[in-house]
Amino acid sequence: MLTTAMRLIILDRDGVINADSDDHIKSPEEWVPIPGSLEAIAELNAAGWRVVVASNQSGIGRGLFDIFTLNAIHEKLHREVGRVGGQIESIFFCPHTPEDQCGCRKPKPGLLKDIAERFNVELDGVPCVGDSLRDLRAARNVGARPILVLTGKGRSTLEQLSLFGNIPVFADLSAVADRLLAPP
Repeated sequence: MLTTAMRLIILDRDGVINADSDDHIKSPEEWVPIPGSLEAIAELNAAGWRVVVASNQSGIGRGLFDIFTLNAIHEKLHREVGRVGGQIESIFFCPHTPEDQCGCRKPKPGLLKDIAERFNVELDGVPCVGDSLRDLRAARNVGARPILVLTGKGRSTLEQLSLFGNIPVFADLSAVADRLLAPP
């Protein structure tokens, strides 16, 4: 039986938690947090939210870095979030290129369905924060609540948003956390 009682939030990685790059984040040194993002995760955790990451990582499929490098990047992410008192429950990623036509690469719903299965939850209304149309489409494809941030590719995505429909837009992850944690 699936539950909806858990307070879960799903975040894209590049452009939401850390600075993005058109050349991919290929090493721990290139992974640089967006100011306030790690603290926002810690604030969400302190209020009882479980934070999960869902990220396309086609750099693996393109041969730009390997799984060991990706693990090192994620170890740095976990360590840096931990330093400010936060925790990321789990990181789900798709290593495929768009040409692979897999079911897990966002905007397809595979990663988010895997999260729902792993955490035994319904995703209806679960906030999914992203900076691209593919993040927003993936959320909508599973009934989650898409939220756009203007960090990363968010500003260029905002220009295309009329094609997608009415969704909340925030300056960054910190502003999303402030809204989710505001008293009703």
